[in-house]
Amino acid sequence: MTAKTKLTFFLLALLTIVPVASNASAEDSQSQTNSAELAKKTQNPVADIISIPFENYFYFNAGPNHATLYDLNVKPVIPFHLNENWNLITRTIIPIINEPSLSPGSRSAFGLGDINPTFFLSPAKSSGFIWGAGPTFTLPTAMDSLLGSGKFSMGPSAVALVNRGPWLFGALAYNQWSVTGWGKANVNDMLIEPFANYNFGKGWHLSTAPLITANWEAAGSQQWTVPVGGGIGKLVWFGKLPADILVQGYSNVKHPQNTPDWELRFQITFLLPGFKKSSK
Repeated sequence: MTAKTKLTFFLLALLTIVPVASNASAEDSQSQTNSAELAKKTQNPVADIISIPFENYFYFNAGPNHATLYDLNVKPVIPFHLNENWNLITRTIIPIINEPSLSPGSRSAFGLGDINPTFFLSPAKSSGFIWGAGPTFTLPTAMDSLLGSGKFSMGPSAVALVNRGPWLFGALAYNQWSVTGWGKANVNDMLIEPFANYNFGKGWHLSTAPLITANWEAAGSQQWTVPVGGGIGKLVWFGKLPADILVQGYSNVKHPQNTPDWELRFQITFLLPGFKKSSK
C-alpha cells in the first residue's frame, strides 16, 4: 500500500470515528436538529455566523521529484452587522506552507505564506438567493520567496449561491492584479470556486468545491488548473461546540507542467453560533 493510499484511508477513518465519539456523549435531539442548519452555514461563504476553518491540503506529484506539498489554510470568517439590511463578511486566508525540494538540487521552504483578506458586502435578509461582493487583497507576508509572490495585489471578488431544500450551491470568484512589491513576476490571477452541497440531514453532506485557477501571465497551455472531485462531511459536536469535518479528493485534469496532478483535502471548521459582531 502506497503512502498516498494510507493517508487516504487514515483521513476517511478519522471522518468516521470522530462523529461517533462526539455524538455518543454530546449530541441530543436538539443538536441533531441544529446540525443540518449549521452544516449549511459552513458551506456558505457569506453566512451570518463566525467560523474558523482549518483547511489541510496535500498536493501530490509536484515537480521532477514527485514531491508532496502541504498547505494549512487557517481561514476565520467574521460577519459584521452594519445595519438591519446589510452585513459585511470578512474572510481571511492565513496559509502555512511546507514545500519540499521539487527538483534535484532545489531547496525547500516552510513557513507563513501570503495572507489574503476578502470583504463581502451582503444583504442581511437574503434566504433563498444569497450574494456578496467586495474587494480582495493579497499581502506579501511570506517568510520565504518560494512561499509567496512578493507582491501586494488586489482586485474584485463576488459570491452568489442558492439555498433550496437539501441543496446549497453557487460560486465564488475573484481576479487580482499586482500593484507593488519586490517580486520579479507580475500577478494577474483568477480563481473560480464553484461549489455544490447535498445535505442528507443530521449533519451529513456530500460536497464539491474545486479551486479552478488561471495565471494570465503564463503561456496559454500553462495558465489553467482545473480539479475535478469531491467528498463527504459531517457536522459533529464537541460538547456545545459544533464543528464540520470534511474529506475531499480532487484530480487536476488540467494543470501546468511540474505542478501537482491530484490533491487530498481534510478540513475541520469550528462554528461559534453564539457570537455575533456589530459595527455599532
